[in-house]
Amino acid sequence: MGYLVLRLATFLFALLLVARLVPGVSVDSWYTALVVAVLLAVINVTIKPLLLLLTLPLTLLTLGLFVWVINAALLWFIASFVEGFSVEGFVPALWGALMLSLVHWVVRKLS
Repeated sequence: MGYLVLRLATFLFALLLVARLVPGVSVDSWYTALVVAVLLAVINVTIKPLLLLLTLPLTLLTLGLFVWVINAALLWFIASFVEGFSVEGFVPALWGALMLSLVHWVVRKLS
């Protein structure tokens, strides 16, 4: 249970950091960021493994870099229906996904 709370807090922190540092990504409130963090966590557990399986040849061909494209697409997808969270295009989504991945990597290494 503690790992789940840490992961959700990491998503929340990383999302707020992305909204502050990446032009084109905005979050209106902490509550909106929490909703997006929960949705990202749920989608990463349910839909993302299927997408990774379907795009496995392309992911292998790009040595894993295509996973960031998948993360960006999922981030952009969530922004399409969550009120108060916006991503102004695919390039900001890609930078946001990169920053989210880096923050998660750092937190995983520290914990």
